[in-house]
Amino acid sequence: MSQSKTTIAGEQTSTQRTTPAMNIVEAAIDAGNFTTLAAALKAAGLTDTLSKKGPFTMFAPTDEAFKKLPAGAMDALLKDSAKLKAVLNYHVIAGHVTARDMKSGDVMTLQGSPLTAVVSSSEVKVNGAHVKRTDLVATNGVIHAIDAVIMPKNWQLFAAAA
Repeated sequence: MSQSKTTIAGEQTSTQRTTPAMNIVEAAIDAGNFTTLAAALKAAGLTDTLSKKGPFTMFAPTDEAFKKLPAGAMDALLKDSAKLKAVLNYHVIAGHVTARDMKSGDVMTLQGSPLTAVVSSSEVKVNGAHVKRTDLVATNGVIHAIDAVIMPKNWQLFAAAA
């Protein structure tokens, strides 16, 4: 029995009441469209943290989201594990927050800076990134796929100098 891994923009995925078998890291890998995120989590040393009890809610940039970064920016991040860890922790909040539970406003991230959620009847955005798929439930939280890599206010990613 295989489930579809894609949704139409704005479509909410159904939340079936089955017990999840994978943690957030394993669920991201299993989803198939978070390979860059999974590699970044490993490089930043966050796989152990995000495999623990939690609960966590991750706004997970898809592989397509990472492709939107400036040329060389991801390579620069991979060479700076402290900054990479901070950027990735900015995509995670404490608690198990489903799409139905999301509300507009600021919420503190594991990185220590707030992100801003805007929730309407037709979509959810975090720091301007659109939530494209909701409620990928894991044993220790939930993943929401987003279409951009988000940053704390006044942070920017630049390509590495040649």
